[in-house]
Amino acid sequence: MSTAQAESQERTGLVDGSQVEALAALLDLDASSLPVRAVPELWHWTHLLDRPAQRDIGPDGHALRGGLLAPPGPDRKRMFAGGRVRTHALLRPDVEATRRSAVVSRTTKEGRSGRLTFVTVRHDYTQAGRLVVSEDADVVYRDATSRMDIPLGAPDRPLPQVDGPYLRLVVDETTLFRFSALTYNAHRIHYDHGWAAHEGYPGPVIHGPLQALLAGELLRREGPGLIGHELSYRLVRPAVGPQTLTAVPHPEGISRGARVLDGSGEVTVEAELAPLPTTTTQEDAWQR
Repeated sequence: MSTAQAESQERTGLVDGSQVEALAALLDLDASSLPVRAVPELWHWTHLLDRPAQRDIGPDGHALRGGLLAPPGPDRKRMFAGGRVRTHALLRPDVEATRRSAVVSRTTKEGRSGRLTFVTVRHDYTQAGRLVVSEDADVVYRDATSRMDIPLGAPDRPLPQVDGPYLRLVVDETTLFRFSALTYNAHRIHYDHGWAAHEGYPGPVIHGPLQALLAGELLRREGPGLIGHELSYRLVRPAVGPQTLTAVPHPEGISRGARVLDGSGEVTVEAELAPLPTTTTQEDAWQR
């Protein structure tokens, strides 16, 4: 393993309150049901985003240069693999914040589908001099010739039966387009059928962060929430094509985390929740 400490970026700006309203609209939530003057857990993914120049965009929609996640070689296919989010407090909208990002590791392995390069980027969000959210995001690059045997989702398939609390999200091309816009993600596998086929998928791929967000929403609405916890999640398998996703509690209970099921009942995301070493409440974080 090699660690690249020199690759870093910093972005400072206002946390845009209109992005909160926009994501609430995508999730069919009434904005009045959200925390007062706060960005809900995991919703920081729509703030302080990278905005590469069009001339720096490659054929797949990702930045070829100038970013922390520039591909390690030509024609490498990028996939979001998972991450770990530590929520100390909630960001406040319409208040300046800073996101500091750095590549913390790069690892290359040989897998069944060929060479795999794993890159982990750490993002620290600070506001009013306090660390609010810290996360490690894991991305994997596959070789150009690699393929994935993933079935296409069926939107009219009977949904899996679940016990206990759950959340469902109907995902179609419009949902994918709007989430791509909210996260400034131009990766063509999420909206371009032809490019998705070029990368080995039978249809447009549902964003990994959108699935992780659904798991987080179940924990926020029905469970202990994410403040004072680390959410460790991994993408078990891609979800492809229009379908309904279902977030359900972890097999050991909602206090342990959540899962996301695709339209056929297969697990696509595993998310585990663990208390941070020092639990900090939202009120304590802003009164210190």
